[in-house]
Amino acid sequence: QVQLVESGGGLVQAGGSLRLSCSASGSIFSINTMAWYRQGPGKQRELVAVINRGGSTNYADSVKGRFTISRDNAETTVYLQMNSLKPEDTGVYYCWSVVGPTWGQGTQVTVSS
Repeated sequence: QVQLVESGGGLVQAGGSLRLSCSASGSIFSINTMAWYRQGPGKQRELVAVINRGGSTNYADSVKGRFTISRDNAETTVYLQMNSLKPEDTGVYYCWSVVGPTWGQGTQVTVSS
């Protein structure tokens, strides 16, 4: 069973940066697809970025060129580097694993204008 714990959220001004981390338990993490989702106020949860077992990535159009998803060498943590943040990026960000599938508890990101 996989467990996911996110961290790194907070309050930032527009144009600023944050890096989210998702620590995963379970040895099968390294061979499976991981993703970040977000849910803004009054909005449905949406896919932000995904990284597959081969390291290939894909992004929502709204974050392309600003966000980068990556995983560390030991492949126990997945990151979301968020640059040039906008107020519309505000929401709860969730880590997701294809195993289960499994969701983390979420971390709040608030971008002020």
